Amino acid sequence: MEQRAVVTAGTGGIGLETAMGLAEYGLAVTVVGRDAERGARAVERIAAVATGGGPRFVAADLASLGSVRALAAQLAAEGPLKVLVNNVGAMFAERQQTVDGIEATFAVNHLSPYLLTELLLDRLRDGGPSRIVNVTSAAIRVARRTFDAVEPPGGYYAFHWYGRAKLANLAYTLDLAERLRGSGITVFAADPGGAATDMTNGTMSSPEIVSPALRLLWPLVRRTFERSTAGPASVAARPSIAAATDVSLDGQTGLLIGPDATPVRAFRGSTDPRTVNDVLRLSRQLAALGGGR
Repeated sequence: MEQRAVVTAGTGGIGLETAMGLAEYGLAVTVVGRDAERGARAVERIAAVATGGGPRFVAADLASLGSVRALAAQLAAEGPLKVLVNNVGAMFAERQQTVDGIEATFAVNHLSPYLLTELLLDRLRDGGPSRIVNVTSAAIRVARRTFDAVEPPGGYYAFHWYGRAKLANLAYTLDLAERLRGSGITVFAADPGGAATDMTNGTMSSPEIVSPALRLLWPLVRRTFERSTAGPASVAARPSIAAATDVSLDGQTGLLIGPDATPVRAFRGSTDPRTVNDVLRLSRQLAALGGGR
């Protein structure tokens, strides 16, 4: 029986490289994205290295919670699931809202993978032992750790808001690992360490994405960004591939897989009880599992 894997934002960059790695491992990979042409090209590349079932593309707008629900229903109807990689990530130069009226950075980087994961848990149990991999970012280290509301106090700074949304997702990921311990589903976070992708190309070159305090150090900050986004996506995908397939991780859960594809210590703020509780409250309020938005 073929074993299925799903990779969101899997038609390019780190997501595509991750999908290719999973297909080469022997999984039948479904990549999720918005653009059918990119999806078709991705499927061709994945098929060229696949050793298991044939890859395919499913269109979905992961900025829309309604679209995420429809995607989950479609994937669930297809049977057991072995691996779910929530690779989706987005940084917006200017503040945006989704069709649901939610700030887009938080919606895409956290609410989307949160909702998709929760709606697919039954199918992941059916496919057990199975794995969930949520892609995080070192940007969490400059994030405000306040989650009383979707948007933090103060002005909009793309890099910090991106890091905050990824922090929310990491806090959820580590809490989910404990919730599912012993269920046959293991949960990992993967830090790709950065790469040259559609998200980083151009976006990371403007001082407007960081707070005024960091702008005073912009030459240093810019060089840091340039170094961290210069590598190939194939290297940045290794942590996700390892988290999804490495047999040395069998029986383990709740680990952060670092850029060198080995476990590293998770950012301390991601396990703070207040952060976890506030993130879960916001998630359940904005992306109710029974429907709603």
